[in-house]
Amino acid sequence: MAQLRDEKSLGDLFSDLAQDTSSLVRQEVQLAKTELTQSASEIGKAVGFMVVAGAIAYAGFLAILAAIILGLWDAGMEGWVAALIVGVVVIAISIILIQRARSMMQASNLAPRRTVASLKEDTEWVKEQMP
Repeated sequence: MAQLRDEKSLGDLFSDLAQDTSSLVRQEVQLAKTELTQSASEIGKAVGFMVVAGAIAYAGFLAILAAIILGLWDAGMEGWVAALIVGVVVIAISIILIQRARSMMQASNLAPRRTVASLKEDTEWVKEQMP
């Protein structure tokens, strides 16, 4: 009489391992995509901040710059000197805003940390499953 075995054959075990590994890789790829999308979103926000900062600098200062230049000129300063002083101040403000936006971009880490950690765990699991 043939005995029924509760255990799977070695071929079945390797087949299951291959299927599980394939499924695991697909899940890890999906996790990596999700993390990269989130990182890209953070960078998009930083770029948006730069655009807003530039628009504010442009719109807010144009009228004021003209008034300041004319005021300095009217106070006896040469027109080109007044324009130069105002231009240097505007550039300094723009540099500060750009540096802030760059620091925001550098603060966001593009590496998919959760995916890397999960892959390490999966590697350990696969090693444990190997006979």
